This record gives sequence, C-alpha cells and structure tokens, in this order.
Amino acid sequence: MDTYLRPSRFIDSDHPAVVEFAEKHRGPSADLRDQAVSLYYAVREAIRYNPYTFSRDPGTLSASFALAAGESYCVPKATLLAACARHCGIPARIGLADVRNHLSTPRLIALLKSDVFAMHGYTEFYLRGRWVKATPAFNSQLCALFDVPPLEFDGLNDSVFHAFNRQGQRSMEYVLDHGQFSDVPEAFFFAHIQQCYPHLFAEDMPILLGDMQGDLSRT
Repeated sequence: MDTYLRPSRFIDSDHPAVVEFAEKHRGPSADLRDQAVSLYYAVREAIRYNPYTFSRDPGTLSASFALAAGESYCVPKATLLAACARHCGIPARIGLADVRNHLSTPRLIALLKSDVFAMHGYTEFYLRGRWVKATPAFNSQLCALFDVPPLEFDGLNDSVFHAFNRQGQRSMEYVLDHGQFSDVPEAFFFAHIQQCYPHLFAEDMPILLGDMQGDLSRT
C-alpha cells in the first residue's frame, strides 16, 4: 500500500495547501472511514465543478492546482481527494472512465462534439480491507440545477453517480472503465482525450477550454 500513501506528481499530498486543507477537513474522529467521508464532502463542496477548466497543461491536473483555483473538473477534484486521504494515512488512488452524460448542456456537447465525457475521474479509498469508490466531482449547487440528487458517500459503499435524475430521466452511464492508477497517467490520459476530441488539440485551439466560453455562449 506504500504506493497509495506516498505523494506523487499530481496527487501532491505533501503540498502545504493540501496539508492545511486535509487537516482542516479530516474531522475530529480517529476512524479513517469517518475521515474519508468528511474529506469527500469537503472536496465536493469547496471546489466548484467546472468542465471548462480543462486544459492541455499537465500542471492543471494536480491536487494543489485544483485547490488554488477553487474550481475544477472531475479529474483534479479526484486527485485532490486522493491527496487529502494520503496525507491522513488513507491509501488512495484515482480511477478513470468514459461516461455518457444524458443531461449535458447543448453548449458542452457543441464543444466536445459528443455526449461522451472521456476520462471522467473518481477516487478510490482502501478502507476496512477493500477499495471503495467515491466521486467528488459534482457539488450540490450544480446538482440542484440539473435536478439530480447530489452523491452521498458513507465510506462503505461505492459512490459513483446516479443513473437517473429526480424526474426519472437517464442521467449518466459508464461507457468504458479504464481502471485505477496510483497517479494520473499523463501520456495515456491526454492521448485518449485527443483520440476522442481531436479538434481540441488543433494548433489554433486555446490551451484552456475556458478561453472559448464567450464564443460558445453565442452559439
């Protein structure tokens, strides 16, 4: 388990800001499950979900970057949760999967030219003898906008995402699970995204998707 407890390039659990955040939000309990639950809710709510923060700059994948930015997409939020867990002595890693979002906005579909989100990120904790999935991506305010119940996490059962919204409409589904990793596999991560969305890697495209928001809002 040493691999899942040590700081790594993107899961930088020894970064001073990450350490401070983890200490603040690990909670008063000595039970690691309770601490994992407390950290999950802290990351879910403190870092606003924003898919337009995706960048081709690898530095934006780190836990400390997500914390400093205050908003991010699923993968840096997953690395932040994993980093906080490792600081607290909880083995943690990230998982990556392609998912189909049936409730995606027209603006985001126009950007991606697809309703499949490649390389959706989640966190796995090793608690009480087994790996448990937790997905801290979608903060409660965002869930309310889409009428989807926010994901809860109890440290015992996998928390992936709801298949349906409150109206019974299909929400999200897994298309392909790429597995779990001790750190973000940079080359594989960007190669797969480029394969899925080659237009985002054209020379005339901005490094940060957020730079396109003004153009997309007019379409």
